[in-house]
Formats: sequence, structure tokens, C-alpha cells
Amino acid sequence: MSQATTKQQYAAMPPKQGMVSKKGFFHRLFKQLDVQLMVWPGVLLVFVFSYIPMYGVLTAFMDYNVFTGSNIFDNPWVGFKHFEKFFNAPEFDTILRNTIVVSLLKFLIGFPAPIILALMLNEVRHMMFKRFVQTITYLPHFMSWVIVGGLVISLLSTENGSVNILLESVGAVDEPLNFLSMKEYFWGILITTNVWKEIGFNSIVYLAAIAAVDPHMYEAADIDGASKFKQIYLITLPTIMPVITIFMILAMGNFLNAGFEDILILAQNPSLRPVSDVIDTYVYRVGLQNQKYSYAVAVGLFKALVSISLLTIANYLARRSGNSLW
Repeated sequence: MSQATTKQQYAAMPPKQGMVSKKGFFHRLFKQLDVQLMVWPGVLLVFVFSYIPMYGVLTAFMDYNVFTGSNIFDNPWVGFKHFEKFFNAPEFDTILRNTIVVSLLKFLIGFPAPIILALMLNEVRHMMFKRFVQTITYLPHFMSWVIVGGLVISLLSTENGSVNILLESVGAVDEPLNFLSMKEYFWGILITTNVWKEIGFNSIVYLAAIAAVDPHMYEAADIDGASKFKQIYLITLPTIMPVITIFMILAMGNFLNAGFEDILILAQNPSLRPVSDVIDTYVYRVGLQNQKYSYAVAVGLFKALVSISLLTIANYLARRSGNSLW
């Protein structure tokens, strides 16, 4: 076999997987130029504001002084000193308990709420009423927590608050209750407000997933005599289960994000701190208000490591069912 024939046969062979010529790469890049122009600004923003500042986590292992200068390596290294200080802090148990309880309540109540709303809206046949309900439930998401918190504080106010007026009118209470200073009501107020604010917007994805279900499956089930609840249980939920699984994985990654803005606004009374102080508010109070930057970074890094672990475990368990992020 001649050398020329061998070269021709080699050139005719398909390229191995993973081997891409530079010419082919730049050719595809040019063909996708419009898509690349939309993607790269977002990638650049994430890189600048999320990845470059990550070197700042090194201050968790230092005694950082803001007056040291731009070079953080001029600060002395202290190892795991700040982590040990946090684990031995007298408020550690309270903060961890509040974070887990609030996060668990938000997950158990706030996660299925938009799924239930989407299932209910899918059964509504009056389009005008359906759009009205969607608009009303979507609207709170686009309001800042300052506005939502002010609205809740006004509703629960002891002076002309609608809730207290209603309770007094039906004889449930003899005098107005200061709900936002009573520890036994705080978690209920916080979770209810969060669900009300986000239920409509979070249901958009589930409504889109339900809209992709083959309508012939419902027709066949209806002919077989299946009720609406059976159709939801046997057709709708199994079909949208991949979407639910992905969002559940993401929710587990954010499990320790018990809240910051909502708690900061609704828990302005110091008497609520035993039930309202979570990791995020603790980092804000210690890091910014008390200027213990290295200690606050250490607490935040601890939270990030736990969140990554939960995300990895949830993804591993979900992969066994055939649905995962990676």
C-alpha cells in the first residue's frame, strides 16, 4: 500500500471524540456569533463579580485588618481560629437551630405550594379568571422586601392594623396583639409572607411543564373513567417529575439560605432574636456592624461548604432516579 493511499484513508477516517480542529472550532464560533454575543456579557459579569472576589475567602484564615492595605497577604495567618470560635460561640446552637427550622419550614411549605397552585390553575377553564389569578399571584414577586415587609407590619400593627381590627370585631381578642414582638408567631408570619410573595412566580415553570403534557393521555384516562385527582396523580405529576426533581436539588443547595432581607425587616424587635437570628443575619451583624470581617467570612464559608455538600448529596440521590444536574 502506497504512502499516498494511507494518507487518503487516514483523512477519510472520522475524527476521534474530543478532537476538534482549530478551524472547525472558530467556524462554529462564528456561526453562533449572535448567541455568543448574548452569552458572554453574562459570563463576564459572573466572572468579575463571583469568581474574582473568591480570593477574599482567604481572610477566613487570617486576622484581617481593613487598614492593612490592598494586599491581604500582609495579614497574619491564624488557621482555623475563627471557625473554632464560631463553633464554641454561646449563640451557635441557637443560630443553627433557627437556620435549620426556618429553612425546613420554607422547604416543606414553600416548595410544594407553587406545584399545587400550578395544578389548580391547570384545571381552570375560564381563561379570564385564570389570567386574573395568575396576575394577582405573580405580582408580589416583583415587589421588594421593603414594600412587602412594610405591608405586613401595617397589617399586624396594634394601631389600626387590619388583622387586629378583624380579631377584635369577631371577639377573638380583647385588645390588640403585637404579633411582631411575640416569638411564638414569628415563624408562622415569616413563612406565610414568603409563600405569598413567591408562590405565583415559582409556579410559572410548573405551568409550562404541565402544558407540555400530551392531552391525548388525559382523554384516554377520562374514557377509562379516571377522576381528575387520578389524572393528576397518574399522568401530570409523573410527567413533570424531572422538573420537580431539578428544582428540589437546587432547593437543597440553598437549604441554609434561611433568609436575610425578610428576617431583617420583619424581626426589627430585639426580643425576636432568639427565634429570628440565622446565619445570614448573624454574619451581617458580626461582620458589618461589629467589623469582625475574618470571623464573618469564616461563618459564611462554613455555610457555603455545607450547602455544597447538601447539593452534591441531593444530586447523587436524584441521579439514581434518572434525573440530576450533572
